[in-house]
Amino acid sequence: MDISSVITPIFWVGFITFVLAMLAIDLFVLGGKSAHRVSAREALAWTATWVTLSLSFCALLWWWLDAEMGRAVANAKALEFLTGYVIELSLSVDNIFVFIMIFSYFAVPPEYQRRVLIYGVLGAIVMRATMILAGAYLVTRFHWILYFFGLFLVVTGFKMLIFAEKETDLSTNPILKWMRGHLRITHEYHGEKFTVMKEGARWFTPLFLVLVLIETSDVIFAVDSIPAIFAITTDPFIVFTSNIFAIMGLRSMYFLLADLNGRFHLLKYGLAMVLVFIGVKMLIVEFYKVPIGLALGIVALVIVSSVAASLIATRDRSGK
Repeated sequence: MDISSVITPIFWVGFITFVLAMLAIDLFVLGGKSAHRVSAREALAWTATWVTLSLSFCALLWWWLDAEMGRAVANAKALEFLTGYVIELSLSVDNIFVFIMIFSYFAVPPEYQRRVLIYGVLGAIVMRATMILAGAYLVTRFHWILYFFGLFLVVTGFKMLIFAEKETDLSTNPILKWMRGHLRITHEYHGEKFTVMKEGARWFTPLFLVLVLIETSDVIFAVDSIPAIFAITTDPFIVFTSNIFAIMGLRSMYFLLADLNGRFHLLKYGLAMVLVFIGVKMLIVEFYKVPIGLALGIVALVIVSSVAASLIATRDRSGK
């Protein structure tokens, strides 16, 4: 079911243009030029917007493929997109936990976090696009690499299960230690600026260190999420669009969930189990091909169950 014959370069250009336009609206039109604290209401509105846009895109994709390639192909590709989107959105929650840790460690004022995350999203888009293209090329040339991806996901999932409760000490991060040893860094924040001039010399603000760590975490999580989406489909357009829609909703989800971080402590275990499941799915494909609909149901069940268990556990703990 190769859809490259109907997904022409104009589709790629159109989608990328749409994403950049939405980022520009967020950054320069809807209050992005002035530092402000993102309210729960604003975060919920943007989260709902991106979920709606993602589902609308899925519907449009189905409609186009139904007209061009038939109902069977349209149903299959729409389900691939939806499954990939749910998986990537679920895995991106782990990014949020890391963002919370980084912002807390540097005591970043809430009104400055928004701009950092927008630039973080831009960097993530570039990195994901590069890694998706590289992954698609490798899968095309070396089909066996899918088994390597599967094994990698299984190992990563079990490591997440083992170290889920381990606290990360950012002060030992090698990148942070290098920047503190080689860059002039101010002690205080200067608004949303990443660099300032002081006495004729360029100084970096703590917000620059935060941005570098955010971008670094995007690279690390992309290493997990890219193989995961290739377990669902190897179609570059489906892989790219489902990834980007998940990333675009990441920033608003952060502000929506940041204050509730402690309520979802079991979610990490659910995400780890999702990685293990997807990895096993890739490893057994020669013996049994898990239907995409079933994979979507299992992933959704694991995530919903871990969220529900987290809420029940924290409710009992608080005596409410």
